Amino acid sequence: MTVMESIPVLLIIWAAIVACFLGLLAYKGQLTRYEEDQLFLSETVSHEQQMQSEIIRKVTKIQPFVRVFGFAAALMTAGIIGIFTYDAWQHLR
Repeated sequence: MTVMESIPVLLIIWAAIVACFLGLLAYKGQLTRYEEDQLFLSETVSHEQQMQSEIIRKVTKIQPFVRVFGFAAALMTAGIIGIFTYDAWQHLR
């Protein structure tokens, strides 16, 4: 099996990784849509403070997954482009 024969499988894996990455980015964007930069000085607004703390907790929880899927998508993209470039170079010689 040549490397070019494995391209469809690599593209399917790449598409799944990118879909997960974009889904996580959309979820993170949805979470941070209601995030506010406020300093809560009194105890009367503890409900708003709890909501903001919950948003920050959720964003912090998914951040490592965003980084991993982003890095994996970038690595797969570079690998697939490298395979196509190498194959084109071999055909030109």
